[in-house]
Amino acid sequence: METKPQHQHGVERMRMSRVELAERIARHVAKDGSVEAAPGLFLHRFSSPTGPRYGVTEPSFCVIAQGSKEVVLGKERYRYDASHYLLVSAELPVAGHIVDASKEQPYLAVRLALDPAVVTEVLIEAGLHASGNDAIKAMAVSRLDGNLLDAVVRVVRLLDSPGDYGVLAPLVAREIIYRLCFGEQGGRLRQIAVNGGRAHRIAKAIELLRTNHNKPLRIAGLARQLGMSVSGLHHHFKAATGMSPLQFQKQFRLQEARRLLLAGDVDAATAGYRVGYDDASHFSREYRRLFGEPPLRDAERLRGSAASQRAPAAV
Repeated sequence: METKPQHQHGVERMRMSRVELAERIARHVAKDGSVEAAPGLFLHRFSSPTGPRYGVTEPSFCVIAQGSKEVVLGKERYRYDASHYLLVSAELPVAGHIVDASKEQPYLAVRLALDPAVVTEVLIEAGLHASGNDAIKAMAVSRLDGNLLDAVVRVVRLLDSPGDYGVLAPLVAREIIYRLCFGEQGGRLRQIAVNGGRAHRIAKAIELLRTNHNKPLRIAGLARQLGMSVSGLHHHFKAATGMSPLQFQKQFRLQEARRLLLAGDVDAATAGYRVGYDDASHFSREYRRLFGEPPLRDAERLRGSAASQRAPAAV
């Protein structure tokens, strides 16, 4: 059993680690925005709360040094802060907004992309098996412990030693994965590893919906391709993502259309057609329902916002 002095020491250790992490992020990101400080390592800084930002996640481990954030997946909300971490095990269409941030205490955070191949290697070395449970949600929040926080601080600290980063940062990333494997989200992490995150039936369903987002969704055909019943596909897909396959496809289509509009190469009707909408008015209604504004007005507003600051990632 942990004694009171040990507990106090642990609390102080985490406080000092958060202070150091916040200082280092602030130094590397001097202005509001998000930067990829090294391959797969993203740093975020924002001086005020933000409205919802829509995007598609990738398997990631997310830690906040200061402030708090909420991520919406389907109808479920995930709030996390400096005492918690967010783990995402699949590519998902989500909305995220920064809740707590100010000029005096900006939101400061780190996101580490998780390579399925590396996750698999660590699992094998640790003698663990990949998860076969389709019902594990692909996103969750857990309490951050001192060892995980210490590893995050060390990987960010290495940014100040470029010569060492390439050699040592991958080792620290493996340590983070190892510690996650034995934490309360170990099962969720193991989802990432099943054949590079693709052979698992729900992960495969997500990949098929993403790559074929502009084609009509045939649920019976998708279920047959996955070796599942239609009811089983609906149940396990919603358990993992918080959405039905049709809702997932719709959100992904609309986010892809938004990306095309922001690039400025197409008009609204063309963007809608490219992502699978044959009816321009139907596309416009669906777009407005998700993003709050008609396609072109939304794109113009976002371009204006981008001119003044970079948008934060969804997670």
